[in-house]
Amino acid sequence: MSNAKRPTKEITLLGRSYMIACDTGEEAKLERAARYLDRAMNGIHAQSNTIGSERIAVMAALNITHELLEVLDEHRASEANLSRLNDRLERALADTRQQKEP
Repeated sequence: MSNAKRPTKEITLLGRSYMIACDTGEEAKLERAARYLDRAMNGIHAQSNTIGSERIAVMAALNITHELLEVLDEHRASEANLSRLNDRLERALADTRQQKEP
């Protein structure tokens, strides 16, 4: 589907409205992302009213990217821990099976 035919949704960031192309059924996700970004941008703006909108957007993007990468690192670490636990469980089960064999 080309962008020209895609439905659009209005979002507000830092008091400005934007029309964003959005697939049907994805509106709630876009609105959630826009609210998250708007809060991040407003937080940066509140710290310094002299920063321009473009710089606020870049700083918010960097902060959100940092958050995402931290969560991804935690997720990978959790997966690695689960994999190690699964390996230990498999070895313990194999040992138990061997002990039960005559």
